[in-house]
Amino acid sequence: MSEFLFSPDARWLWTIILTVALFFPVRKLIWVLTVRRAIKKAGEDTVDDAEMARLMKRAAFTSALLCFLFSLFYVGKILQP
Repeated sequence: MSEFLFSPDARWLWTIILTVALFFPVRKLIWVLTVRRAIKKAGEDTVDDAEMARLMKRAAFTSALLCFLFSLFYVGKILQP
């Protein structure tokens, strides 16, 4: 079993694991930076709960894309034959 886990055949398994591990902290970081930028740009009164939810969805999509691409290249480099 351990031979399979550290072989290039398990590349997709490690890519998914790394993507999931990175997704939540990166999403939170992107969301916080986006909310702070929106508050600075438009004022604290205009950023309500609906706007924060919309920004969280945007941050989730961006985070998923970034984490998947990073994981794909990182695991590909680490597990190359």
